[in-house]
Amino acid sequence: MYCSIYNSPVGKIKIIADNQNIIDIGFSEECKENPNKLSIECKKQLEQYFEGKRKIFDIKYRLIGTDFSCKVWNELSKIPYGKVVSYKDIAVRIGNEKAVRAVANAIGRNNLLIIIPCHRVIGSNGKLTGFSAYTEEKTGIEIKQELLNLEK
Repeated sequence: MYCSIYNSPVGKIKIIADNQNIIDIGFSEECKENPNKLSIECKKQLEQYFEGKRKIFDIKYRLIGTDFSCKVWNELSKIPYGKVVSYKDIAVRIGNEKAVRAVANAIGRNNLLIIIPCHRVIGSNGKLTGFSAYTEEKTGIEIKQELLNLEK
């Protein structure tokens, strides 16, 4: 496994890659940096995103989760930059309107933050709801708001 750290405007982001894919992006403790080509490219694309120069990520990644979770994450990856949808919208899009809680749980387990844009999912009432990523300095909701503000 290979690791890079990106000191983003919203906190330190750890990027984990294997030889072929990015497998984890999250706010996390330090890792012993031993980057490879993929983790360096991912870091570069995240920098471009935070600079407002990148709206679509072009990096190979591997989803690690249940079939249901992967279905939800694939749907999240279709949410355009600067747009938001509700948890219910995602449930409807995957063909299970009543699975709103299961969708929310899957979104909370997203291991590819920002690249799989779970921050673009809000409550049906239009309000920000939980965001499982957080740092010592910022709550998940604060990070989610900052990411959405960046995309306006």
